Amino acid sequence: MDVTSLAERPDLLGPALALGGVGAVFLGHDAVAALVRARRLAVRWPEYFLVLLDGGVPVARAVGVPFVFPDPERAELPDHGWDGVVLWAVEDALDGRVPTCAAALDVQVAEGLRGRGIATEALTRLRAAVRERGLRRLVVPVRPTSKDRYPLVPMGEFLARRRADGLPEDPWLRTHERLGGRVVKVAPFSMTVVGGLDRWRSWTGVRLVDGANVVAGALAPVLVSAGSDVGVYVEPNVWVEHVLDGARPASARRGR
Repeated sequence: MDVTSLAERPDLLGPALALGGVGAVFLGHDAVAALVRARRLAVRWPEYFLVLLDGGVPVARAVGVPFVFPDPERAELPDHGWDGVVLWAVEDALDGRVPTCAAALDVQVAEGLRGRGIATEALTRLRAAVRERGLRRLVVPVRPTSKDRYPLVPMGEFLARRRADGLPEDPWLRTHERLGGRVVKVAPFSMTVVGGLDRWRSWTGVRLVDGANVVAGALAPVLVSAGSDVGVYVEPNVWVEHVLDGARPASARRGR
C-alpha cells in the first residue's frame, strides 16, 4: 500500500473526502470544526494530510495538525480535547510558532474496507510522517468506536473495560495501545454542538424532549431545554500520546 500527502498530490483531496466522515451528522456542526475544514487543511497543512492508495485508488486518509506542546502555558493536553487542540494549532499558525508536536484529527477508511487493518496502517503512516518532520509526539483525541453503544456510561468507567490480555475492549483504543500509544486522560468536553430543536431534528431524525436524550452515534446524551429551544451535546474523548523516537512523555498518566 502506498501513501502520499496533499502536498504532493493536491488532486486527491476530493477522492479522500469521498471516503466518508467520522461520527454522526451533528458532529459536523461543532463551531470549532469550521477552522479546519478539509480545504483549509489542504492549503495550510497539506503535508499532514495523508492519503493511502491501493493500486492507485484512495482507501484511507489520516489528517493531523502541528502545534507547540508542551510549553509553560500548556503543561498538559486540553480538557477540550479535539476543539482545544484545533484552537492551539490555529493560534500557533497565526503567531508563527515553530511546532514541536502534532495531533491526529481524523483517520478514515473507505466504508467497504473497514475491519481489515487499514486504519492501523493509516495511523502508522501518520506517526512516520510526523517523525520525519522532526516532531517528537503525536497526540490523539481518540473517539472510541464502540462508545456509542454505551452513551450513559461515563468515559472513565468505559476506559476501565479491558480484555483478559489487558488491552482495551474498544477496538480503536486497542489499536493505539498496540502501536505504543499511552492513555493520558479523558478529554471530558472534546467537542461541543449547540443547536435549536428543529436543527437537532434535522440532524438526528427524531424529536428531542426536555432532559437527557440518547441519539444514534452519540457518545453521551444530548441535553435539552425545551423551554429555551436548545440542545447541547458535549462529547468526551480520550487523549492518547504516541512518543516518537524514544522521547520522554511530557504528560503523566491520569485517571487510571
